[in-house]
Amino acid sequence: MPKGPAMTDRQVLIPDARHPITISPAPGTVRVTAGDTVVAVTDAALVLQESSYPPVYYIPRDAVGADLLTASAHTTYCPYKGVAHYHGLRTDADTLRDNKVWYYDEPHAAVSEIAGHVAFYPDVVDIELVAGAPNRQR
Repeated sequence: MPKGPAMTDRQVLIPDARHPITISPAPGTVRVTAGDTVVAVTDAALVLQESSYPPVYYIPRDAVGADLLTASAHTTYCPYKGVAHYHGLRTDADTLRDNKVWYYDEPHAAVSEIAGHVAFYPDVVDIELVAGAPNRQR
């Protein structure tokens, strides 16, 4: 018999005044690049602001070049958002960065808007607003 908590036993937390989470449309076209590779350009990005953490841009999955994403079995759990699944990111023909793209297939209800979107670790990509001043994810 397996030991430890089952998936259904995981703690689910609801954003509140002590740990707020807001999701809003990005204020313009967002471009994601990895070196010289354009990973995505979209007018439909979301910005998730969680508590005091830096904002995270969530990009519609269909805006990302499918040939740039690789499969991964890696998962993590966030009590506010749910189970995160990962992809590797191919930044050029010879470079694969494992588990640097994450997504929530079935995010918790409080953040359901991020379903169908992916986010990137900021050490691998630059994210900027094309229209207006650059606003890079850090």
